[in-house]
Amino acid sequence: MPPALSSAQARYLRGLAHALRPVVLVGGKGVTEALLAETAAALEIHELIKVKVAAEDRETRDAMIAALAEGTGAALVQRIGNIAVLYRARAEQPLIALPR
Repeated sequence: MPPALSSAQARYLRGLAHALRPVVLVGGKGVTEALLAETAAALEIHELIKVKVAAEDRETRDAMIAALAEGTGAALVQRIGNIAVLYRARAEQPLIALPR
């Protein structure tokens, strides 16, 4: 289950994500098990990542982003166009300290 973020926490994470570049690219094959595994690994390393989705249709992009967030247990922080920001804290030694 994705963590619930308060508006202050989401705003803080959006600020941190502003300078990030996408580390996961969703291509024509869509969301596969291998892509979910790579996204989960990237979240474990970075906690906050940008994902770029290469889909023409808005509903398709939204479905792919939702599938990625649900499949990795991450929270969707922001989505602008074909870029989404996902956050999932590490179980041990989190890097990002969220405001209350």
